[in-house]
Amino acid sequence: MEALDQVLLNLVKPMVNEPDSLSVSVSENDENGDDVVLHVHAKSEDIARLIGRRGMMASALRQVMGIASHSEDKRIAIKFEQID
Repeated sequence: MEALDQVLLNLVKPMVNEPDSLSVSVSENDENGDDVVLHVHAKSEDIARLIGRRGMMASALRQVMGIASHSEDKRIAIKFEQID
């Protein structure tokens, strides 16, 4: 299976205006490696688009990635970070 960061990148790339400035990084959040944090780095206007109104798009991305992470027995958190 594809790495979780690549799956998320493939999901969000079509949604942004500047896909060249988009990146996804991974950090494991605990000693067991069961919790994974995916950091989405994008321009300000693209972050707003990815979060969506009232966080609806971010919530949908988290649900989809939660399903994708079941096969790897991981818990996923997604953080959106603005780049300049």
